[in-house]
Amino acid sequence: MINFRVDDLDGLMAKLRASGIAVETRADWNSEVGRFARIHDPEGNPVELWEQTHE
Repeated sequence: MINFRVDDLDGLMAKLRASGIAVETRADWNSEVGRFARIHDPEGNPVELWEQTHE
């Protein structure tokens, strides 16, 4: 799985959903290193989105 670090996960998820892209999130994916969401490319491969926790 490829992982992309993003600055504004909530904003990106809103844009993706507005474009008709399914975004998967789960509370247990969040940790002390950040928040995560997942989308899938056209071939069904998972792509993870990660917003790092700021200290």
